[in-house]
Amino acid sequence: MVLNRALSLQTYSGRVNIMKRSLLLICFLLLLASTATASDIKKLKINSQGKNRTYYLFVPESVTAAKPVPLVVLLHGSGRDGLSQVEKWKELAAKEGFIIAGPDSLNSNVWSEPQDGPDFLRDLVTELESKYPINARRVYLFGHSGGAVFALFIGLQESEYFAAVAIHAGALRKQDYELIDQAKRKIPIALFVGTIDPFFPLNDVRATRDALQQRGLTAHLTEIAGHDHNYYVIASKINQEAWSFLKSYELDADPRYEQYNFSH
Repeated sequence: MVLNRALSLQTYSGRVNIMKRSLLLICFLLLLASTATASDIKKLKINSQGKNRTYYLFVPESVTAAKPVPLVVLLHGSGRDGLSQVEKWKELAAKEGFIIAGPDSLNSNVWSEPQDGPDFLRDLVTELESKYPINARRVYLFGHSGGAVFALFIGLQESEYFAAVAIHAGALRKQDYELIDQAKRKIPIALFVGTIDPFFPLNDVRATRDALQQRGLTAHLTEIAGHDHNYYVIASKINQEAWSFLKSYELDADPRYEQYNFSH
C-alpha cells in the first residue's frame, strides 16, 4: 500500500515535471514568435522634398503580386513616432491582408504643412506603390490626436487621392471649416472620441461631424463612453472599427493628386 502510494506520487511528480517542461517550451516558442513579429516591422528612409524622412512599414506575408491590396497610412500622435501606430495596427493588418505605413512627422510634436504633407505623404505612397502590389483606389488615412487633425486636413485637401479617412481624438476648428468646401470629392470620414477626452471635447468633435454632414460628406461619429484621450489602451477595438469603415470605400476612378502652392 505504501509502495503503491509512493509510485503514485512519483508518477504524479513526473507528470508535473512534464507539464512544467511543456509550459516552458510554450513560453519559449511564444517569445520567439513575439521576437519574430517585432522584426517584421521595417524602419525605412525615403527622400522627399530634399529631406530624408523616416517611416515604419509592415507588409503581411499573405500579400502577393497576384492581387493588389489596400494601404493604410498611419499618422501618429504628438510626441510619438510612426512605430507607435504600426505596432498597434500590425495584428489587424496581418489578419485582414493590407499594408500599413507609419511615417514620422518632421517635428515629433506636431504635423504641419507643407513639411509633412500633402507632398510627403504622396511621395511615400508613390514609393510604396513602386515596390508592393497596392490598390491605388484603396489608400486610406488614419490618425490619432495631432495626427488625427492632420488626417482631416489632408483627407479634405486630397479627397480624390485618399479613399477614406478615420481618426481618433481629433476635430476641426471653426476657422478650418472652409477646407470642407474645398474638397472636390465628398470623402467619407469616421470619427472616434472618448466622452471624457480632455483635449478634444465631445462637443467640438460633434460640431466637426455636423459641419461635414451639412456639406454633404459621409461622417460617422463613434462616442466611446468613459474613454479619455488614451488611444493605446483600446487601440485594437478602435482599429477594428476604423478598418470596418475604411475598407467599405474605394475611389470610383484612378486617384488624382492636388498640387498646392504654400509659398503665399
